[in-house]
Amino acid sequence: MRRLAIIALALSVVVGQPATAQDVAVPAFTLPPSSQLSAEARQVLARMKAETAPKDIAGDLVRQRAFYQQWNDRRLAEMRRHFATRERRQRIAGVPVAIVEPTTGIPPGNARRVLINVHGGAFLWGSGSGALVEAIPIAAVMQVRVVTVDYRLAPEHRYPAASEDVVAVYRALLKTHRPENIGIYGCSAGGIITAQATAWIRKIGLPRPGAIGTFCGTGAPYSGDSPYLAGPITGGDIVPTPVLPATLPTPYMAGVAGSDPTAYPLQSDAETRAMPPTLLLAGGRDFAVSALTRAHRRLAAAGVTSELQLFDGLPHAFFMWPDMPESTEAFRLIASFFDRHLGRRPR
Repeated sequence: MRRLAIIALALSVVVGQPATAQDVAVPAFTLPPSSQLSAEARQVLARMKAETAPKDIAGDLVRQRAFYQQWNDRRLAEMRRHFATRERRQRIAGVPVAIVEPTTGIPPGNARRVLINVHGGAFLWGSGSGALVEAIPIAAVMQVRVVTVDYRLAPEHRYPAASEDVVAVYRALLKTHRPENIGIYGCSAGGIITAQATAWIRKIGLPRPGAIGTFCGTGAPYSGDSPYLAGPITGGDIVPTPVLPATLPTPYMAGVAGSDPTAYPLQSDAETRAMPPTLLLAGGRDFAVSALTRAHRRLAAAGVTSELQLFDGLPHAFFMWPDMPESTEAFRLIASFFDRHLGRRPR
């Protein structure tokens, strides 16, 4: 399971701050699997646990990238067993991409539509097979062309490198597609970059896309209860501080102020109001879920069409594992959202 910088979060915050009167001492107890989970999901959770990254690779980027490359390769093999697609690699505006299409072809109703996928991987890995894991099921279920972007990674590159790469591809696609027919989505770090790239599109004066999806991560720092709860209830680390940082603790965002509206667009009233229809989706035990619920409330208050879909009992990036009906449901929800909103002119 790809935990977007959760290890970095645990290591970067200040330890030893005194408790406050509002703090709650939570007694230890055994949390069973959610009663909402399918039998298949319970089996997949056991597989997730068996494939958790070893703790001794934390901070060793070479070993982390090697581990997650193999992890993504295994997920890609599973996706290929479920979905029939074809891919071709090329460069668009100088940016490496993979173009994914269903093997049955694109139906006429989707011929003028395209989705841009922004892969996850803590801003540090995920190119190649990781990107295809996110693109293949949506291309197959929605019967649409998906362009998945191998953006520049940290720590070799920093913000706004990924936004620039995504927007370069978006600008090129505008030559052949109307903006309302282009959607952008991503998971984890890709969900954050999706929101950031949407704000970047506005910053440079391009028309906004028809709809976006920010899954398991969005255009705001971690907040709320979920960063504290998600680790212990999914076998991860405990966040050792009562105060979360005001910015994302990742090398990609180092030195970027939390007040930067293109870096943290859902912290900005103006950027929030300017967002296109937005789908937010995560597992109920995701460390990012509190940030997504807050983002959804801000979008709703601003009058932006938005949906929040939470899957009880499931962890971060759960739909990277296709062998359960919950993942199938997530793919259908994503496809349905874009099908309903692409092709509609912005307000």
